[in-house]
Amino acid sequence: MSGFGSDNFAGVHPEVLEAIGRANAGHAVAYGYDEWTARAEAVFRRHFGEAARAFPVFNGTGANVLSLVASCEPWQGAICTETAHMNVDECGAPERLAGVKLIPVATEHGKLDPDSVAARVTRVGDEHAVQPRVVTISQATELGTVYTAAEIAALAETAHSHDLLLHVDGARLANAAAHLGTSLGAITAEAGVDVVSFGGTKNGLLLGEAVVFCEPALAERFEFARKQLGQLASKMRFISAQLEALLEGDLWRRNAEHSNAMAARLAAAVEGTDGVEIAHPVEANTVFPRLRADLAERLLERHGAEFPFYPWPSEPGLYRWMCAWDTTPEDVERFAAAVAEAAAD
Repeated sequence: MSGFGSDNFAGVHPEVLEAIGRANAGHAVAYGYDEWTARAEAVFRRHFGEAARAFPVFNGTGANVLSLVASCEPWQGAICTETAHMNVDECGAPERLAGVKLIPVATEHGKLDPDSVAARVTRVGDEHAVQPRVVTISQATELGTVYTAAEIAALAETAHSHDLLLHVDGARLANAAAHLGTSLGAITAEAGVDVVSFGGTKNGLLLGEAVVFCEPALAERFEFARKQLGQLASKMRFISAQLEALLEGDLWRRNAEHSNAMAARLAAAVEGTDGVEIAHPVEANTVFPRLRADLAERLLERHGAEFPFYPWPSEPGLYRWMCAWDTTPEDVERFAAAVAEAAAD
């Protein structure tokens, strides 16, 4: 199977496995008081600024929930897009565990803009209403589009002018930076972002993400929240070693550039095929095709086991094809040929 269903389908990058193996020698102090975690924290500071504080966690849901816990009181809310992962794919975890109401906004191609944010800042000071506190964006978005540094800076300016914080769900932050040709810091800390959920699992790690505070004052007491919500790893060296391997050199960029390139290649290969329409700009490692119903049925029936992929639930006829760090040009060519075959019948 060389699926296009999710970048989570991919295995672990060999350099990451090697890092885990090196970390497996002997004993090390538990709960993050180890040399791997210290080195990973230093690497994060190089990417996100010397004032940044980074905390490894197990997964993206935990990173997102903890970002809100650190940023909000229970009577406050987070402005997001209707398509945000927090809103549609966290099973209500931000609202149940963080106690923070999500305030969704309808958008085009999954991107917030300053006007739509400002329009949701209402009833400030009204004790009967949830008080907006955070603007949260996905980078890259759930629809595969990417915010530029200027767009993020404009959102940060709007958020801060209303005494709000800006959070980035960066499950695919590396893909966004690779698309823009920028550093990770240029589209986060340098653009005015306060908190980042940094993703590693979708970019070659076995598991592991991090909550990164570009505004370090928000990190006060964070250790207690991480422990209470089950995201403190006892053998943290094995998460930290992976994050260090990803960020110490250019592995994060190499993996992201490759998966982005495979998505662009796939979109180009199917463009013009009868019954296929690309619904959103292909800017990261995701292709969103609208497929004619009979084409989709034949494609899944004939090739679903070899090339699994999913319908996108928000729109009938819309599907998602994901590329990963290990997607090959041959995978793309074979899948594109299968699409063409299904379209021709």
